[in-house]
Amino acid sequence: MDETEAAEGLGGAPSAPAAGLWPACQEALAQELPEQQFNTWIKPLTAQFAPTESRLTLFIANRFKMDWVRAQYAGRIVAALERLHGQPVALELALAPRSVPVKSQSSSAVQAGGAPEAVESESVARATASEPADTAPAQAPRHRLNTALTFDTLVEGSANRMARAAALHVAGAPGRLYNPLFIYGGVGLGKTHLMHAVGNKLLVSKPEAKVLYIHAEQFVSDVVKAYQRKAFDEFKGRYHSLDLLLIDDVQFFANKDRTQEEFFNAFEALLAKKSHIVMTSDTYPKGLPDIHERLISRFDSGLTVALEPPELEMRVAILINKAASEGADMAEDVAFFVAKNVRSNVRELEGALRKILAYSRFNQKEISIPLAREALRDLLSIQNRQISVENIQKTVADFYKIKVSDMYSKKRPASIVRPRQIAMYLAKELTQKSLPEIGELFGGRDHTTVLHAVRKIAGERQQLTELNQQLHVLEQTLKG
Repeated sequence: MDETEAAEGLGGAPSAPAAGLWPACQEALAQELPEQQFNTWIKPLTAQFAPTESRLTLFIANRFKMDWVRAQYAGRIVAALERLHGQPVALELALAPRSVPVKSQSSSAVQAGGAPEAVESESVARATASEPADTAPAQAPRHRLNTALTFDTLVEGSANRMARAAALHVAGAPGRLYNPLFIYGGVGLGKTHLMHAVGNKLLVSKPEAKVLYIHAEQFVSDVVKAYQRKAFDEFKGRYHSLDLLLIDDVQFFANKDRTQEEFFNAFEALLAKKSHIVMTSDTYPKGLPDIHERLISRFDSGLTVALEPPELEMRVAILINKAASEGADMAEDVAFFVAKNVRSNVRELEGALRKILAYSRFNQKEISIPLAREALRDLLSIQNRQISVENIQKTVADFYKIKVSDMYSKKRPASIVRPRQIAMYLAKELTQKSLPEIGELFGGRDHTTVLHAVRKIAGERQQLTELNQQLHVLEQTLKG
């Protein structure tokens, strides 16, 4: 659905009765979202609807899930609710009381007056014809920041050091250097964490600063509403007056011409008043498809930095710190075992840790390598099937337009040696093969040759933007 269709759909939808609003919303979202996403994040939620105030409260099992639903799905949920209900709906997220069976889908699981014991609740979206979009309920922070995501809670390593340093600079001196700051990387590498950290740090030193964190999909929704209600003065009043705009996943602007036009206008207005813009994406600016060239040039005019998959030592530190925050002790040898086998991103690392902790508690056994291996057996099995040295060789050969046989031949022209070294580097990073095993698969080369290639590419990756972008594309291709 394009933006015009969305606006028309909002205006002409039949009104759903209050009692069936959440089940109807779930049914609509089930059609929009991949099955796994829907079953994991939307299906388990329970709801309480206050028809007199047009407010829907969703109860969520824990803070981690609450933060994720708020960041990734709140805008989509609100759009579906308003489309079905035929009028604006305020959405609130709250921790479910322990007495509520959080896997029940019934909207009557929480009776009126049965407010959750937890106080943590946030109005994530509210817009009415008479109320400007930036007017939130008194108890809700308008900036939409997750105050738990700070620089202190972000584990630092070579994979995120440059991005973290740039983000710190922006938080300390907004509107000066690195404007805009464009952070790109794959899923679960900490892009959103860094953006929240910038906003939270700025508000510590400047509590009066106008800061807004928003997902690109919510910006699209706001543009649709502004067109539908002819409320662009309010829209501009909200976005053009900010001191710091943090906008996540700008790749969602693809093919949305009106949204791109309004974002360009907001971008220009903010830069003119020396406000700062921080953006994230799953790829570097010039790799974004179906985005207007003038926007791409703006994205690329400040500082562009990449977040890489965390290196081994960083993954170990993350595991030990996260386990400690859950009240569990994880020995270093266990952390190294898990870190060696879960390489792709921080989110998968945290997911692996949760499986291990649950397995340990359920079986009343101490955390050990055998227990971790048993808890992660499905994940390890899938991962081992997905990426092989042979697949890496073929993917790299295709990318650089050489023959697969050149990977293990004795030829030494630069046009072949370079891709071969890159393939060796990726084999070390993405598989469990040892250096001698990798050397054997590259034409019987000595392990010192592989080590030299790995160190050379790793070093150049930190310095050469073009090489880093090529490696990023290759890694995303291999990981599917």
